[in-house]
Amino acid sequence: MTEIRNMAGDSARFQRRLIVIALAVLLGFGLLAARLYFLQVVRHEDLADQAENNRTAVVPVVPNRGLILDRNGVVLASNYSAYTLEITPYKAGKLEDTIDRLSELVEITPRDRRRFKRLREDSRSFDSVPIRTRLTDEEVARFTAQRYRFPGVEIKARLFRSYPYGETGSHVLGYIGRINQAEKTAMEDWPDEDLANYKGTEYIGKLGIEQSYEKQLHGQTGVEQMETSAGGRAVRRLASHPATPGDTVVLSLDIKLQRLIEDMYGDRRGAVVAIDPRNGEVLALVSKPTFDPNLFVEGIDVESWKELNESIDKPLLNRALRGTYPPGSTYKPFMALAALQTGKRGPAVQVLDPGYFNFGGRRFGSPEGYLGYVDMRRSIQVSSNIYYYSLANEMGVDMIHDFMAPLGFGQITGIDLGGEVRGVLPSTDWKRKTYRKAAQQQWYAGETISLGIGQGYNAFTMLQLADATAIVANNGIKHTPHLGVRLRNPVTGDVTPVEQAAPVDLGFKPANVAVIREGLVSVVSAGTARGVFAGAGYQAAGKTGTAQAVGMAQNAKYNAKALEEHQRDHSLFMAFAPAQNPQIAVAVIVENAGWGAGAAAPIARRIFDYWLMDQYPSEQDMLALRQGKATVPIGKPRQASDMPWPPAPVLASTAP
Repeated sequence: MTEIRNMAGDSARFQRRLIVIALAVLLGFGLLAARLYFLQVVRHEDLADQAENNRTAVVPVVPNRGLILDRNGVVLASNYSAYTLEITPYKAGKLEDTIDRLSELVEITPRDRRRFKRLREDSRSFDSVPIRTRLTDEEVARFTAQRYRFPGVEIKARLFRSYPYGETGSHVLGYIGRINQAEKTAMEDWPDEDLANYKGTEYIGKLGIEQSYEKQLHGQTGVEQMETSAGGRAVRRLASHPATPGDTVVLSLDIKLQRLIEDMYGDRRGAVVAIDPRNGEVLALVSKPTFDPNLFVEGIDVESWKELNESIDKPLLNRALRGTYPPGSTYKPFMALAALQTGKRGPAVQVLDPGYFNFGGRRFGSPEGYLGYVDMRRSIQVSSNIYYYSLANEMGVDMIHDFMAPLGFGQITGIDLGGEVRGVLPSTDWKRKTYRKAAQQQWYAGETISLGIGQGYNAFTMLQLADATAIVANNGIKHTPHLGVRLRNPVTGDVTPVEQAAPVDLGFKPANVAVIREGLVSVVSAGTARGVFAGAGYQAAGKTGTAQAVGMAQNAKYNAKALEEHQRDHSLFMAFAPAQNPQIAVAVIVENAGWGAGAAAPIARRIFDYWLMDQYPSEQDMLALRQGKATVPIGKPRQASDMPWPPAPVLASTAP
C-alpha cells in the first residue's frame, strides 16, 4: 500500500527548522561579532598592554653605590666588579644535588654552603641566592659550557662593596649587607617613591655612615625595557633609562689620624673622639677593638660571627658611641665651671683638703692625701677630691644636672651616626623614673658627693665628653658633632654641603671660661700630665682621670694586681690644643689601664703632635705605646706627611 505524504506539513516543518538554524547561525555570528568588538574595541588597550608585556620585560637597573671619602679625598669605601654564581631555589629542584654537581665545576667550600643556607632563610624561594662569589674567568667558562645541566642556576655580574683599609674606621663607616626579611617587611611602609627606587636592590647600609647616609649613597634606580622570546630570553633592548650613581659622601674624618690612634691602642680596649671645636667636625672616632666590615658584604659565616659576637672584648660594640663610663676626674673642670656660672663658688675661694671628707658619719678618702688649702685653679691642677666632694654637696644633684645637660652629658648629641646612647646624667626625677621601689626612688644626700668627682651614677660616652670639652674650648659655643661634610654628584660634579644645625651659645662668661682654661693648662704644665707633655711644641690644656670599672667598698685600698684585668680602673684624659686658640679637642679612655696620665694622656699627646706638628711616632715609640709603656715620645718622630700609608685604595669600577 503506497504511503501518502503530507507535503504541506513537511514543507512547514522544514521551513521552521531552517529558520531555527538560521537564527542559531545569526546568533552565533552575533556573539562572535560582539566578542570581537569587546576584545578589539572595548579591551583593546588592556590587551595590547598584555601582549606588549608578554613580548617585553621591564628590568630595574641597580645604581652604583656612592663612594665614601675622608677629608683629604682618600677613598674609604668603594666598589669592585665580580661574577657570582646564583641559584633560584624553586627552579633548581633538589638543592643539595644541584650544589654537589656544581662543586664539580667550581670550588664550593663548606663556608659557601653555610652562607647560602643562611641567606636562603632570609630570602624568598623565587629570589636568586649566591652560592659563590668572585668567580675566576676559568670558572665562569667551565660553568657556561655546562649551563644546560643546571636549571635555575645562572652567573650574574655584580658590584661588591670594598673597604680598602679593612678594620680601620670600621665603626664609623659601618658596612652594607643583604636585605633580610625583617628589613623587607619594614620597607613595605616606605613611601611608594622610595620603595620603587629599591626595585632590584639586594643590599642596604647596616651600620655607621653606610646606614645613616643610605639615601644619598644608594642613588636612583634605572630601568631597561627588553624584548623577550617566548621562552623569556632577552632578545634586544628596546628602551632604557640609566641609573644614577649614588652621591660621594665626604667625611670630616682624617683616616691617617684614625689609623694612628687605632695602632697606638694595640690589643687594648677603649675609645677616642677628636673634634674640631670651631665647627663640630669629627676628626677621629675610634673604638677598639675593631672588626673587618668586608666580612659582612657577602654575608658573614657562622664561625666569624660567633667569634665577633661572643668575644669578651666586644669588637662589635662602638665604644665611642655606645660605651658609657664614669668620667672620673675629667668631670671636675665642668663642675668648677658650674660653680662659677651658678655663683656657688668663686675662683679664689680656698677649701682645706686634709685628704678626707666627712659626711653623714662616713669618711670619704682621697688618693692624693693631704693637699692643704686649694683654690679653684689648683683644685683642677692637683685633682682635689675633697674640693669637689664639698662643691657637689653645696650644689645638689638637680643643680648639677641642669648645668651639665646643655653641655651634652647624658644627652643625645645628634651626631650623624645611628645607635648613639644617652648614658646617665642623674637627677632626683631620673631616679624616681628608673627605680620601682620607693626606697630606691629616694635621692640621698650621700649619693651627691661622689657625683662631684665623676663617679656614682654618672655614665657618659666618650662622644659626650669630647663634645663638652669642645664647647669649653670654644668659649661656650656649641656645634653639633658631625662626620658628613659635603656630597658630590658623580654625574654633574656639583658639591653640596651637608646641612648642619646652627651653633648655640651657652652663655658662659669669658672670665669663668678663662679660669677653667688656666686650671687645665696647669694640669699639663705643672700637674698630673706635665711629664706626658714635656717638650711639646704647643701649649695644651687637659685633665687626667681614673674611673672605677667595678664598685669597691668605701675606703678599700685599690690594688690593680689583685684584680682581674677587666675589673681594673679605666684611664681617661680630656684635652684641647693649642690652649689659647684650640683647633682640636679630644676625649680618650683606655679600659682597665689605671692612671689617666699613664695610658690615656700619652695617646692624646701623639694626637696633638700629629694634628698640630705633623709628627708621627717613631717605630720604637709606637711599639712602646701599644704596650702601654710610653708616657713621653721615644726616638725621633717621623714626618707624618711623608709616611707611606694609607695604601692606595681600591677605586670603584663598573660591572663587567
